[in-house]
Amino acid sequence: MKKYVYIVTDRNRNSLHVGTSTDLIKTVKFYRDMPSLFFDTSNHATRLVYFEELNTEQAALDRFQLISTYTRTQKERLIRQVNPDWIDLTIGLDFEHVVYRKLETIPSHKLIRDTLIVRKTA
Repeated sequence: MKKYVYIVTDRNRNSLHVGTSTDLIKTVKFYRDMPSLFFDTSNHATRLVYFEELNTEQAALDRFQLISTYTRTQKERLIRQVNPDWIDLTIGLDFEHVVYRKLETIPSHKLIRDTLIVRKTA
C-alpha cells in the first residue's frame, strides 16, 4: 500500500503542516471541509504544495519524522525544488473530482440541457 508524506499550507503561506496519509485526496478534502479543526480561522491549510509517495509505512514514517524536524527555511527549500510557484497540487491529483465539484454548482436544468447538447454533437 502506498503512503504519502505531504505539506499543506494556507493561501498566504503562513503555516506549513507536514503529515502522512494513505489517501492524499481524502486528506486534502478533509482539510478543506474542517478548516478550523487543526488551525485557527485565519490559517486554513487547504493548499497541497508538496508530497512524496513511498512504498512502505515505515519509509513514510521515517520521512515524515525527518521533514518534521526541518526548519521553515528547509521546508520551503524542499517545496521549491519540486513546486517553485507553490501551486496547489490537488488539481493534478484529483482532476475528475474538481470537474465534478464544478458541475455541482450548475443548476440541474442547465446541466441536463448542456449534457443533451454534448450528446447530440458527439
